[in-house]
Amino acid sequence: MDFTPESGTITMFSTTWCGYCNRLKKQLDAQGIGYNEINIEEVEGTAELVEQLNGGNRTVPTVLFPDGTAATNPSAAEVKSRLAA
Repeated sequence: MDFTPESGTITMFSTTWCGYCNRLKKQLDAQGIGYNEINIEEVEGTAELVEQLNGGNRTVPTVLFPDGTAATNPSAAEVKSRLAA
């Protein structure tokens, strides 16, 4: 399954209990940055994908950008900057 987002948006891998995920979502909402949230505890295979992107660590939020690159626990400013590039 391909989780690469459309241009101008991100895919955010998260969990319901992740405080960093909730903070990032609030910041993205405030700045009008679109995202597709994927709960790694509910979508089969995504926990393993997050581990691959993070050198074996199951760290959230992990953000996937339209160019196929990823970032672990980025700030909203970093997300905005990378989407503008």
